[in-house]
Amino acid sequence: MMNLTRPSHSILLILFFMLAINSTSALTKYNVLNFGAKPNGKTDSTKAFLMAWKAACASADSTIIYVPKGRYLLGSMAFQGGCKSPQIIFRIDGTLVAPQDYRVLGKSTDWLSFEGVNGVSILGGALDAKGPSLWACKASHSNCPSGATTLSFTNSKNIRIRSLLSLNSQMFHVVINGCENVDVQGVRIIAAGNSPNTDGIHVQLSKNVNIIKCSIKTGDDCISIGPGTKNLWIEQVTCGPGHGISIGSLAKDLKEEGVQNVTVRNTIFLGTQNGLRIKSWARPSTGFVQGVRFTDSLMRNVQNPIVIDQNYCPHNLNCPNQVSGIKIKDIIYEGIRGTSSTQVAIKFDCSPKNPCTGIKLQNVNLSYLNKPAQSFCSNVRGKALNFVRPESCL
Repeated sequence: MMNLTRPSHSILLILFFMLAINSTSALTKYNVLNFGAKPNGKTDSTKAFLMAWKAACASADSTIIYVPKGRYLLGSMAFQGGCKSPQIIFRIDGTLVAPQDYRVLGKSTDWLSFEGVNGVSILGGALDAKGPSLWACKASHSNCPSGATTLSFTNSKNIRIRSLLSLNSQMFHVVINGCENVDVQGVRIIAAGNSPNTDGIHVQLSKNVNIIKCSIKTGDDCISIGPGTKNLWIEQVTCGPGHGISIGSLAKDLKEEGVQNVTVRNTIFLGTQNGLRIKSWARPSTGFVQGVRFTDSLMRNVQNPIVIDQNYCPHNLNCPNQVSGIKIKDIIYEGIRGTSSTQVAIKFDCSPKNPCTGIKLQNVNLSYLNKPAQSFCSNVRGKALNFVRPESCL
């Protein structure tokens, strides 16, 4: 029987943040209104927020940047690290609003970015990136900017995001890149099911990350897991609409860091394109995926509940037509149940050069239109235990 006890890094992370919460009474407070921010949703408050950050960052005390109720118009901002303050908390009771003209943010990589910070928390609040006008531009095939990620953390440590609402991001909602010890809880993400490239939470080159009790409705992956992710714990996440929880796409680069020690448990997928997916391009790579545990997932009308796709090529455009070098091994699916909206509920399409190994199905029960579903296997080795439906092709 698998040991699904939360790893020690998660326990230490929770203790760290409990201590942080208990010490808030000693925080030095910086109210953005005192720096000139206007809660009317019309006056540009970018400078005021950056001034509040500069003051908090320069303080030797633990600090809190307070954003009272109201709507705050903000342009692209980068909150740089190297702070004296050991802890900076953004307490947001209001809504941060992007400019109405999508081109203002669209030319930036990020809307709100934190770079090289340590001990930063974002508690509460809403981020309204006003993405629909950019999505409409892209749908019309006009000359549109790529768009900005709403919230990003890069090369940072000891990060906490709690009870945040992200609305209508132009591109990705939340990106965790090159970070360590990150705790995301109670986050809600909302965007239209047809919004392009609006991944909910993207994790890459990061370790010791928890994503817990989140609701994600978007137009791309609810959670996307990129190269270099290690020790990721996902629990009590509801996904839909969206493309599911995806590891990859991998094999973008020849030399690519692997993905290892990922646990996804107690999740719900509602009308999504995929459920639990691992995907890689069919091209050479030194990357790998190993030590993944998918447990206790409920599927409701999901197109591809369980899928490994090592011939990934969306829309069949510019496909590399080679062989995936990604090595996939030690992947467990246990307690996966519900309904598939297509006949093939389990699909393992692996690399002929590097077959998937150590794949295990246990207590799986997936049906199609209240009838038996099907499994598909190519270049995969593994075993099925206890009750597995559809009938395993392992």
